[in-house]
Amino acid sequence: MDLLPPFDANASADDSADDAIIPVGFPSLTPLLHGGLRGGDLVVLGGDAQAGTTSLALALALRASAMGASTVVLSGESTPGRLFERALAAVSHVPLDALRRGELGDLMRAAVADAAAHLRDHAPVMQRLDGEGVQALERAVDTVPAPRLLVVDGLESLVTEPQGRDDQLAWAVLAAKRLAVRRDVAILLVTHFATFDRRRPDLRPRLDDFGARGAIATHADLVLGLFREELYQRDLALAGAAELHLLKHRTGDTGYVDLYFEAPCLRFEDVVED
Repeated sequence: MDLLPPFDANASADDSADDAIIPVGFPSLTPLLHGGLRGGDLVVLGGDAQAGTTSLALALALRASAMGASTVVLSGESTPGRLFERALAAVSHVPLDALRRGELGDLMRAAVADAAAHLRDHAPVMQRLDGEGVQALERAVDTVPAPRLLVVDGLESLVTEPQGRDDQLAWAVLAAKRLAVRRDVAILLVTHFATFDRRRPDLRPRLDDFGARGAIATHADLVLGLFREELYQRDLALAGAAELHLLKHRTGDTGYVDLYFEAPCLRFEDVVED
């Protein structure tokens, strides 16, 4: 029985020929990113409501951390305890509802125990983002020695004033990019689409679905759009199918990869994984 994500939990960043690369852990995505992320990269991951952007960002953080990259997850959406619950469900393949209710059979208990042991040694640092704006990002980078990846869920949590929201989002994107370069860390900002039109024929993500006054299209090195067709068409054949589109790649080609979303345990997998 597969209890852990399909990566080598004993691998480290030093195992790579290029230790400047921050692994993403998804086999199909890795070559599209020329091996992974790098210090100084600003990555923006967006999607429609309920597409699963938080779950995918957490999956990237878990895999990067398990492969030796010091990682911090900063959330304005969840407490560290709830983030850990989500991580435990994803790693163990145990439905989150069953985990929270404590309704676990013997196999599920064993899976959760193994996942907890894995996370004890390989989980990223998880912190709450409490209305401190972009200043919180710099403090988060100071949390762990030589951090490689900072995941921020979500960009909207960096807004501190009710007025001028779009201007604040644009400034937050620029400030995150400057911090990434100055501290040689990759920063992943999670956001929801601001201008998504559900009436258009093709609902796959576009670069202009992102708001922030165009700052994301301008300043981000990588822009990722998550698409799950089952959100718009009720078809059992579509259940779990997901596409991750690379909409902007400052140093390479764009494209997309196929993923699978196991909704009960909030787990994303690459379709090429066993």
